[in-house]
Amino acid sequence: MMLKMAKRMLFEADKRLLWKLAWNMGVKGGLSVLRHKSRLKRGQVFPPFLYVSIINSCNLRCQGCWVDVAHKQHTIDPPAFRKLVREAKQMGNIFFGIVGGEPFMHPHLLDMLAEFPECYFQIFTNGHFITDERAKRMRELGNVTPLISVEGSEIISDERRGRAGVLSKTLQGVQNCVRNKVFTGVCTSLCRTNIDDLLTEKWVDRLIEMGVMYTWFHVYRPMGPNPNPELCLTPEQARRAREFVVEMRAKKPIVIVDAYYDGEGNALCPAVTGISHHINPWGDIEPCPIVQFSKESIHSTKGDGRTLREKFLTSAYLKDFRETAAEATRGCIVLERPDLLKAVVERHAAKDVTARRTALAELSALTPRGSQHNPGNEVPEKNPLYRFAKRIFFSDFGVYRK
Repeated sequence: MMLKMAKRMLFEADKRLLWKLAWNMGVKGGLSVLRHKSRLKRGQVFPPFLYVSIINSCNLRCQGCWVDVAHKQHTIDPPAFRKLVREAKQMGNIFFGIVGGEPFMHPHLLDMLAEFPECYFQIFTNGHFITDERAKRMRELGNVTPLISVEGSEIISDERRGRAGVLSKTLQGVQNCVRNKVFTGVCTSLCRTNIDDLLTEKWVDRLIEMGVMYTWFHVYRPMGPNPNPELCLTPEQARRAREFVVEMRAKKPIVIVDAYYDGEGNALCPAVTGISHHINPWGDIEPCPIVQFSKESIHSTKGDGRTLREKFLTSAYLKDFRETAAEATRGCIVLERPDLLKAVVERHAAKDVTARRTALAELSALTPRGSQHNPGNEVPEKNPLYRFAKRIFFSDFGVYRK
């Protein structure tokens, strides 16, 4: 399987882009994780991977979306983005997830990424704005990988995304990227309406045939003003998703990403381990995209001139969030114990950083439910390479043993 994957990369992707991926994301990204592990031993947390929502606007209206896509457009402008990346680089960071809203609606997106050829950027997108010209620009840059979301069949996609003709436009974006030999991924937010269509070997084979190099099956989370909990997976479906990912990793020549399990199949939360945190379009620093409360910002003010390093290392709110969540569960505290999260928010007087200003009421109304934590039902990795890599670069880093 690994030989087939290597062959695919060599023949289907641009060699210069592969080198950028291997050096920027592989070598330098790995070193940033090792620095993170070293900092943890000193009780310091500065996430090696930052996810940055550069815009709140989107052309779609997805079910259960927590982003204020219909509110007045707000973006992180180029000077602020430049300052953020430069300060993060001083801590060894090179990887940034670019999210939204829809990132390609930002008028300066690719120009901002072009300023940092030594970094690597993953753009979470619906693919509708990826024209052939933009795909060519991404190939030219070399340090960008689009992760394009596909949410089901034609009918299910339109229902999930709140617009008509969604799937065909998304697949056109995928084709534009693949045709230009851009290292391309496809992700799916698994829910009850699409799991039977997309969590299948047939779909994985189709992605391989299309030229997609990696995929990511993440789980739908009921958040926002219209959370739609009826879309949530059952515990049996969640376990089925984990088993499927482990099985496909061992037999298919495509990289399959997951962010909620270590190599032994133990659940974890990336925000709790400190490996990633989130910056919203207004520059507020959040534990993760669905925890929309903040005490610090990337922007300097008259009352707070601290550097990004100082804000992360001294944030009592972020520290309390990580420790409270680690004590409560290896899964998602938002889903399992929203009461504890609410207590953390109120303890630190963290502000609601949504445009709608209803996040606390939404949190209070959440019904506790299960997440990825399912003790006694762990599914270890079958692929030895994935298992080895996770032990070094993606584990709980000991935070739950505290």
